Amino acid sequence: MPKFAYAAIDPQGAPVEGVTKADTIGAARANLVEQNLFPTKIEETRGLLDFELTAEKVKKKELMHFTRQLAVFVKAGIPITDALVTIGDETEDVALRRALSNLIDDLRNGGLLSAAAANHPHVFPDYYVGILQSAELTGQLDTALESLAEYLEREIDTRSKVVGALSYPMVVMVMAFGTVLLLAGYVLPQFKPLFEELGAELPLPTRMMLFFSRFFTDLWFITAGCFVAFIGTALFLKKHPTGKIWTQRMVLKLPIIGGIIDYAMLERFCRILGAMVKAGVPLPEGLKTTTEATSNIVYRERLDVARAQMLEGRGFSGPLIETELFPGAAKQMFKVGEETGTLDDQLEVAAIYFDRELESRIKKFTTMFEPIMIVFVGVIVGFVAIALVSAMYGVLGGIKEDAAPVVTGVQTVAEAAGHGSSF
Repeated sequence: MPKFAYAAIDPQGAPVEGVTKADTIGAARANLVEQNLFPTKIEETRGLLDFELTAEKVKKKELMHFTRQLAVFVKAGIPITDALVTIGDETEDVALRRALSNLIDDLRNGGLLSAAAANHPHVFPDYYVGILQSAELTGQLDTALESLAEYLEREIDTRSKVVGALSYPMVVMVMAFGTVLLLAGYVLPQFKPLFEELGAELPLPTRMMLFFSRFFTDLWFITAGCFVAFIGTALFLKKHPTGKIWTQRMVLKLPIIGGIIDYAMLERFCRILGAMVKAGVPLPEGLKTTTEATSNIVYRERLDVARAQMLEGRGFSGPLIETELFPGAAKQMFKVGEETGTLDDQLEVAAIYFDRELESRIKKFTTMFEPIMIVFVGVIVGFVAIALVSAMYGVLGGIKEDAAPVVTGVQTVAEAAGHGSSF
């Protein structure tokens, strides 16, 4: 059960500090009230062995729920600190609960919500903080929070579409490789002593499978080395800056997959920038924050160039068109939005357009990928089956050939005995 350190005031007005156990901050607060203590500060504590290797991240779904709840409280006129206390008492996400506890302390000390949120980048992204800063200046915090909640909800839906579309093909691929490894690494080596004892000539598919199975028995160190090298390469491509840059550049050049990533990036760009412009964030600052929130290095480099040209007075649509990242329909939307002053609406329309195109490309990819994987698995399993069955027929054929001379010799002796009896 979590422990919470608290500072409170007793009925006589004296300060009291201590530690209490409870499931949530709300339960700890209720326990203190039952003891006639008025809590002024409650925060979760950790033991010496309860440490983190990496900072805890809040799931997008939890952040979306928090944003939507906070928007409702603010719209109803409830003070932000009271709203954060109520939401923090109810949330089950540990990282979010700790962040909200710190936010409450900062606000009670006279800080701003955006500044307090900026101290927790693992919870609140840069674009989130930027929209909060603009909302505080314009006095439209409830509207900005609603826009953020809508964006987070759409991003969650988009991510779930991509994950859902790729989950089945990946499961099929893993099962296919697992089947091959099981047959080649365990099943087929069990028949190898039998084949060697009988001395039968094995067909080519069986010899190929036996050669492959050696990498799991006699030559296991080669397989282990290749596996370690694969893991190391994957970690290098994922963690090292050079590997990440190379991977992000190459993945955009892949057929079909590159298009999916393109439209996912563009949908995210238009959605974030549209929300920031709608909240009143200056366009250069909004473009900077949106660019920093983009995960692909190719997009970041080109958008940085576009922002530099924008600061030189070349407008908004022109520099973005020169990046060659956006299709013709989006370019036209940007021009119309810039000329008519409805850029936030045009960005939202562009985001909807990219979202639909992304969904269409995902469906196209899954439609093509599923039959390819089925054929791939069928070829692998069929090859293994042919290798085993043909080996059995080869062994049986060798046994028949060895037995044939014995039968012929018996028949010759019988014929000779028959001729001798005729004398």
